[in-house]
Amino acid sequence: MDRIVTTKKGKIRGVSGVGCTIFKGIPYAKPPVGELRWRAPEESEDFEGIYEADHFGAKAQQDEGGGDFYKKEFYENEEYSVPGSEDCLYLNIWAPKECGGKKLPVAFWIHGGAFMGGFGSEMEFDGEAYAERGVILVTVNYRLNVYGFLAHPWLCAENGAGVSGNYGTLDQIAALRWVYENIEAFGGDRHNITVFGQSAGAMSVQTLVSSELTGNMIAKAIMQSGGSYGQGLHRDVPMSEAMEYGRRFVELTGAKDITELRAMSADVLREPLGTVLGESFASGKGLFLIPNLDGHVLKQGYYETIDRKKIKDIPYLLGSNKNDIMVSKEDVEAGKTSMLYEGCLAFAHKMEEVSGKPSYVYYFTRQLPGDDEGAFHSAELWYMFGTLERCWRPMTEADRELSGRMLDYWTHFMKSGDPNGAGLPEWRPCRKEDSFVMEFDV
Repeated sequence: MDRIVTTKKGKIRGVSGVGCTIFKGIPYAKPPVGELRWRAPEESEDFEGIYEADHFGAKAQQDEGGGDFYKKEFYENEEYSVPGSEDCLYLNIWAPKECGGKKLPVAFWIHGGAFMGGFGSEMEFDGEAYAERGVILVTVNYRLNVYGFLAHPWLCAENGAGVSGNYGTLDQIAALRWVYENIEAFGGDRHNITVFGQSAGAMSVQTLVSSELTGNMIAKAIMQSGGSYGQGLHRDVPMSEAMEYGRRFVELTGAKDITELRAMSADVLREPLGTVLGESFASGKGLFLIPNLDGHVLKQGYYETIDRKKIKDIPYLLGSNKNDIMVSKEDVEAGKTSMLYEGCLAFAHKMEEVSGKPSYVYYFTRQLPGDDEGAFHSAELWYMFGTLERCWRPMTEADRELSGRMLDYWTHFMKSGDPNGAGLPEWRPCRKEDSFVMEFDV
């Protein structure tokens, strides 16, 4: 029988899954369309009657990117596709059917995709393996690319703080707040939320633990191929720089004012966005539609936040993959590690210095079967979500064992801040005098 829960917003009916109830496409904010395009998310309306959470919400407006490799890996199965729309602020919850009277830990997942693409119901994401281990999984959609991160003087002039951009990050914070305020209705513990993500999702996690706006809502954090100190994917973008790109984008649209810009369709905005992205990459700056240092969401740079002890003082788990981005096949063959790997070690060492709390570091080295791409960027997602059977690759019993082991470590960490548990090889914290890194392979 489908389960109905009563939240502060009203009643929600989920659908039955294996050992869990899945609540799909719950709106956590008003649709950011029309006048709400390029504004901070606004609180969603109360539900009238029972909200039927029986299908996943639309993904954020985006072009089908990622190239042929990632399309084949994650996006080719039409069964898991959802339409794209600016009306995209939805989250999904997998809650165990039985919680034994206890409040369960909550895992809050932020998808990757270079802040340009992706969505919370991709085929590799699923919460059944988490529910089986007594953890509630939440996945979220948030605004991407120009809809999530456009900075421009017109937008700064509209709000009292005089800031713009970071709408996608504000969406993540709004979703986190919704979960914090409502998850107890699903059996969750609001005081034990682990925020985790991969690639741009991991960069988002580091943004959230660096922001005062998340208050005490985050108990633990996991950063996969995106968390770092000193070197990694992070780039401190001043709002002034973000606005330079924003001005160029708006100039190419031909809009005379913000009203005209908001009235333009997604189809009209696609070409100027492509042009500015091309110019940005040609200049060597790369992505510019990312979180900026606006003095509101982010008060200072990522690494300065750690130096000043302004980052959340919580347990961390982070790592990277052997054939990750920022490392060539030649370097891997020569035994060299990536900047991401070094950035993870540096993060753990620095956090030991500034907080004394342990950080756990991993290195995913499984050469995935089926081709010669190795332990590529995102390869670990199949394993730590327990969705190997959805993958086209000829996975083995050893792959299934590796997946189970990673799920056990991840969920133990979510419960207690320590990934270790009965029957698992010991995972020591990564400290300066003992830079232990847990290797994941078959």
